[in-house]
Amino acid sequence: MTESMYDHPLKRRRLLSWFAFSSGQTSFLLGVLMLTSICLLAIVPSLLSLPKPEAMDLLARLSPPSKAHLFGTDHLGRDQLARLLAAIPISLGAAAQTMGIILAIALPWGLIAGLGSPRLDMVMMRLSDIIMAFPTLVLALAVIGFMGASLEASILGVAAAWWPSNARLIRALVLSAKERDFVRAAHMAGASRSRLVFRHILPQILPPLAVMISLETASVLLALSSLSFLGIGAQPPTPEWGAMLNEARPFFAQAPHMLLAPGIAVVMTVLAFNLVGEGLRDLLDKREPFQW
Repeated sequence: MTESMYDHPLKRRRLLSWFAFSSGQTSFLLGVLMLTSICLLAIVPSLLSLPKPEAMDLLARLSPPSKAHLFGTDHLGRDQLARLLAAIPISLGAAAQTMGIILAIALPWGLIAGLGSPRLDMVMMRLSDIIMAFPTLVLALAVIGFMGASLEASILGVAAAWWPSNARLIRALVLSAKERDFVRAAHMAGASRSRLVFRHILPQILPPLAVMISLETASVLLALSSLSFLGIGAQPPTPEWGAMLNEARPFFAQAPHMLLAPGIAVVMTVLAFNLVGEGLRDLLDKREPFQW
């Protein structure tokens, strides 16, 4: 009986590796295409003669989708398409600012904890554990309650709740990287601490860090939209996807199109970031994608 190409363990492993790489490449490219398309849509209002997102027409309030208003109007007669497109830089910008604050705290925290003395590592990790003991939503609500309901407060609240878990992940990556043979050799050769960090450790942790950033951005965007939906994030008349969902909630039965457009926008953007993160993970892990 002739042996099939799928029967040999090495051939099966190579075939699975090829499928994993191909799947990761497809996911990454699809996610990048979706994110690029979403970002390009932000310039549509400047190219088309769309109404201003804050322009009201009470005579056309709660109008269904039509030629005049492709996505209909809201309870104040504002064009839903104009507000949806105007919300792209606000929603994505808020997520980017939040991730910037998270990385500004988590990256040095994780590096210092991973490269410092065991006692310093223990103290820093216990401090992050104390923050992580609070539910993330409760901690974010506490920050918003102290500062007042606003998009800026929700950005700081989500960043305050999210950075400890990211700092722990970065610390784990640093601990793994500094045990590599070539890092040990560089240390024994007398390389300075800054050289070890910037020439040997950071290049190793950047690929998994990129995966973490993409996946965490999706979670951050969803959290910010959720806070705005609860009415404690972006405040009216700011065109933000979560705030638009909050404004549409009382009119769900009468005008379901008000919920449909911003809801789809949130889902597609979160999906795009997840596809990019999952694709990057598969591409970077293509050497050992499966445990056979």
